[in-house]
Amino acid sequence: MRVDTMRQLDYWLGIPLTFIASLWVAVQDWFRNQASQEAPAIQRILFVELSEMGSTIIADPAMRRARDKLNAELYFVIFAKNRPSLELLDTVPRENVFTLREDNLFTLLWDSLRYLVWCRRNNIDTVIDLELFSRVSALLTGLSGAWRRVGFHSFNNEGLWRGFMLTHKVAYNAHQHVAKSFVALVYSLECETDEVPYAKIHISDDDIELAQVSVSEQAQAEMRQRIALLCPDQTLAHKRIVLINPNASELLPQRRWPKERYAELMRRLLARFDDIVILITGAPAEREEAEALKQQCNNERVINFAGGVKFAELPTLYTISTLMVTNDSGPGHFSAITPLKTFVLFGPETPTLYGSLGNSTPIWAGLACAPCVSASNHRKTPCSQPVCMTAISVEQVEYMVAFELSH
Repeated sequence: MRVDTMRQLDYWLGIPLTFIASLWVAVQDWFRNQASQEAPAIQRILFVELSEMGSTIIADPAMRRARDKLNAELYFVIFAKNRPSLELLDTVPRENVFTLREDNLFTLLWDSLRYLVWCRRNNIDTVIDLELFSRVSALLTGLSGAWRRVGFHSFNNEGLWRGFMLTHKVAYNAHQHVAKSFVALVYSLECETDEVPYAKIHISDDDIELAQVSVSEQAQAEMRQRIALLCPDQTLAHKRIVLINPNASELLPQRRWPKERYAELMRRLLARFDDIVILITGAPAEREEAEALKQQCNNERVINFAGGVKFAELPTLYTISTLMVTNDSGPGHFSAITPLKTFVLFGPETPTLYGSLGNSTPIWAGLACAPCVSASNHRKTPCSQPVCMTAISVEQVEYMVAFELSH
């Protein structure tokens, strides 16, 4: 389904369904209290994060904290198309991942029913909703049958209502990195006494440090050989690999820096550094656009590498590369689990909240209207002319990238 269709469903169907589900959950909890049933120990924690591939990387420190501090087995529910992002770090066992198809409303509803059975079959006792005020994820959390249900609650904020299904209500902090907000969700389960609101704790930068992947020498050599076959002289000897990712998801197309500026940046870098090879990366469906960008450069040291690697091979590509320039999108987060130096171009969102946790430098114009998308507006902006992206000049990006390449 299209992103706007998902937003409409979340609003028009989500609000009444969430209201009805809240009543059901309240009755369920009341019967549990009347029967004086004690909540089971925390053993199986289900994380809910559906729509953003990069968020699975950002949430990894929180998941590792839940596993290590609470000694819990981890589970995850996610849209099927985004599942590969979970497998980059494999913090959640692959057999513990449930996927929802979003092809159309029928498959989404059918998979949601299957999900309810799956939760009970696996005796899920705790659910942590990582989504920022999505009603779909609220329904999945509330109807899971879990005793403990953790998520962000609106409290006195307007426009963020999604029922009353949480047992642990955490205040969403729009002034700190979202990775710390995810850790706050887990912390609410560690508290010995109730807090209103959760979570009254200082979360340091060390608490959101990402795990790093290890790529074998053989895998690196094979990746270099694959790229070498596309080079004009069939060799990568003494050449450094620079990655350009000019794409961004359909969720927020305003995040894209103009293609002509990427072309100009590449031409300038190629003129300044004769020891670099530039790979234009992207999904297989973006290969045609990547080819058009390559043609604008008219240089044999530019390679159309869109669709050139499988998703699981991205850490290998990032490990052998020198640096990457990318829009604010998944690759900026996927590269964070490797040492790759990454320059991320921000516009309608802010690096304060969504900056990469890796070896990354954000480039952001910081206009008065930015960030214009947030949890409170369902990350939807009326802007059709993202000046926040065009305000980032080629000269600015070239200076920062060239400085890195020169040192």
